[in-house]
Amino acid sequence: MIPALRVLMNMGSLHRLLPFWLLGAVLAALHWSPWMLLVLVYGAVMQFFVEYVLHRFLLHRDPPKEQGTFNALYRSHIGHHEFPGDPEFFTGGDHWYAVRFGLMSLGLHFVVLWPFLGWQVALVWPAVAIFVGSVSAFAFYEYCHTLAHLKVPKGWFGKRVTQSHLKHHFNDHNSVYHVSFGMGWIDRLFGTSYDRDVAKDRYDPETILSMGMDPEDLRLITARKAFGITKTPRKRA
Repeated sequence: MIPALRVLMNMGSLHRLLPFWLLGAVLAALHWSPWMLLVLVYGAVMQFFVEYVLHRFLLHRDPPKEQGTFNALYRSHIGHHEFPGDPEFFTGGDHWYAVRFGLMSLGLHFVVLWPFLGWQVALVWPAVAIFVGSVSAFAFYEYCHTLAHLKVPKGWFGKRVTQSHLKHHFNDHNSVYHVSFGMGWIDRLFGTSYDRDVAKDRYDPETILSMGMDPEDLRLITARKAFGITKTPRKRA
């Protein structure tokens, strides 16, 4: 637990989200009502869906042909699959992405809710949902993800998270898109749960780390050079 928390304390995205979490907590305290519990749950559950959707449809989209766009995807996710034990690739390179996404979500919720609830509720409730509920769920995701990849002694919780997530990395990168503990129901809902027989059919030891790409693809070689990577991805024994 402690090593994972140390990694989290150095994550740029969490540093940038902390002021918004504190603002949301203050708003929740000032405007507290029983409805706030539902607001917090809504924010957390929506974040778990966002976790799944972004992972499946953005980070695992078809590799871009344009090298600059490919490099961005490599930095945000492909590099993590090629070097899953390297903390440098645990998160993407854009530490402001989560802040921008949260603010856009806040604006969208405000526009939709204002005509029905008035401007104050339409601002406060989404702010609490996103800045406290969603950011807390996002931090939990980062904790689970970090714990899954660190080679440290793990208890029951850590082993469960690790066994689940590493199936995505080393058995079938087209399944198990959820990372947060207890969120396997989202994969089941969308038909991407781990299936051993399907994984065996899909498995290719030569391409598993490069998400199905030829590891000698020129785009991969160029991206590695762009980020100063001189080592070669190694297949898991």
